[in-house]
Amino acid sequence: MRNKTVRVTMAQALVKHLAAQRIEVDGAPVPLFAGMFAIFGHGNVAGLGEALQHERQRMPVYRAHNEQAMAHAAIAFAKASKRRRMMACTTSVGPGATNMVTAAALAHVNRLPVLLLPGDTFASRRPDPVLQQIESFGEPSVTANDCFRPVARFWDRIVRPEQLLASLPQALSVLTDPADCGPVVLALPQDVQAEAFEYPVGFFDETLHVIARPRADSAAIARAAAELRAAKRPLIIAGGGVHYASANGVLADFGSRHGIPIAETQAGKGALPWDHPLNAGAIGVTGSSAANHLAAEADLIIAIGTRLQDFTTASHTLFADNAAFVAINVCRHDAIKRKAIALRGDAAATLEDLQSQLGDYSSDKDWKKLTVTAIGEWQKDVDAAVLAPAEGLPGDAAVVGVVNKLSTAATTVVCAAGGLPGELHKLWRASGPDSYHLEYGYSCMGYEIAGGLGVKMAKPDREVIVLVGDGSYLMLNSEIATSIALGQKIIIIVLDNRGFGCINRLQQSCGGDAYNNLLDLHPRVDFVMHARALGAHATFATGLSDLGRAFEEARNADLTSVIVIETDPAQSTAAGGAWWDVPIAEVSDSKNVHDAYRRYEKERRR
Repeated sequence: MRNKTVRVTMAQALVKHLAAQRIEVDGAPVPLFAGMFAIFGHGNVAGLGEALQHERQRMPVYRAHNEQAMAHAAIAFAKASKRRRMMACTTSVGPGATNMVTAAALAHVNRLPVLLLPGDTFASRRPDPVLQQIESFGEPSVTANDCFRPVARFWDRIVRPEQLLASLPQALSVLTDPADCGPVVLALPQDVQAEAFEYPVGFFDETLHVIARPRADSAAIARAAAELRAAKRPLIIAGGGVHYASANGVLADFGSRHGIPIAETQAGKGALPWDHPLNAGAIGVTGSSAANHLAAEADLIIAIGTRLQDFTTASHTLFADNAAFVAINVCRHDAIKRKAIALRGDAAATLEDLQSQLGDYSSDKDWKKLTVTAIGEWQKDVDAAVLAPAEGLPGDAAVVGVVNKLSTAATTVVCAAGGLPGELHKLWRASGPDSYHLEYGYSCMGYEIAGGLGVKMAKPDREVIVLVGDGSYLMLNSEIATSIALGQKIIIIVLDNRGFGCINRLQQSCGGDAYNNLLDLHPRVDFVMHARALGAHATFATGLSDLGRAFEEARNADLTSVIVIETDPAQSTAAGGAWWDVPIAEVSDSKNVHDAYRRYEKERRR
């Protein structure tokens, strides 16, 4: 008997298939896709737009104001959902599509799932060149959507409606794979979106996805256990993989049983509560003195769910030359770094297997004493760093300290790029999982407000606080209006230091003159009035003493609120930190650059 079929358009088939996907979360099936962000235009409104119109009960549609921002919100939703649930985004052909390329790169770097569905030109080429089409004179098959190829984990152009039958399952396998997870791009030619095909009815059956928890090879586990039993001064680096594997409890138990201090990357922060006795705090360039001192003295590094990028390793200067490495990671590419004993597996499952072979192993007694002393001294440094200045404008650290004290266990702080992530990584006292959401893999200015919206959509019961500099605010603030339209309240605190304060400090530390970063000669932007114009509740905080008043107003408001406070662009926390390899001009007419180069060469040789 022939299989039953149903005649629908390619776009209708795509939406029906996505709406039928389920994922197991806390033992119960829920929709894999929480909805689709859509900015309609030429290239998607008549095809995918028509298909979504009839499936809005199963596939909610959200109108955003900027294509890059809506993709950022979708990515933040996936991160806050620990990669268990995700969203899709559709745009018109042309600028709507290429606006999402930056977001695709961000998702790729951070290993986060998002399905991008840009419209495309005609597969038939009948009316070429169409509106917004980029003509490649030597290769007619190239369109603007080929820009996504290097920043996608999976890329395809659907030039025949039946190709969905093969491509969609592949796309979903990438989106739900713990190792290959990342952005998927399906370019959808506008004529093919509207073309009908007899699809098998079974293509639209409900499908349940269960995220795999692969276990590491038993021989590798045995080697790693032997290495750890021989170690006297082990240190754990907790990365984002700890959160995605929900391994927080297993990690805390593992560290406590064996007396192993734990340092956190930006993505891993909150793996333990800040006051856990083994939490040594942030590691690396923006790290605590405790974590970095322990890293330099450790004879074994256990890297869990981290890709060991340069901010974590202080450009490969942080660890002792003879330190051994064990890496627990689902991704082969990350597990083999630093010549580590590679344990390719889920963080929680692999830690459990490793612990089963350690017996009563415990680290050296002096190592435990050093851990306690280093953590205690660092907490004193944090207390000092967040104090209000005696005079003048506060720095970012003082604002972070006030907001941190005003936060609760139900607060999530959101940030990305610039100087604020460094201060937050060092100084924010995270209460645990879900309390800290930083995008620092791609360090993308403009993520902050859209990311806050995505976090709120994923975690509606949490209070979401977005910390953003004036530079990032000016880059991408449109989703303030989206958050209000969707009834997703977030609190946005704009730290106005008159430009790009972080890069201004970096520019001068590299011997350069301060120029092109701060806006002293430009008119001051009235961020309060701007936010009000977008529909938000907004107020200006006159210094730190007024910030509490402004925050309580924002907390009690029933819609997205913006607080603006002026800060000093020159201030940053001196405590903690480590070297970062930023090459200095080898030849220059500037004495300051020459001096900076000599310092750089000394550090680089070290």
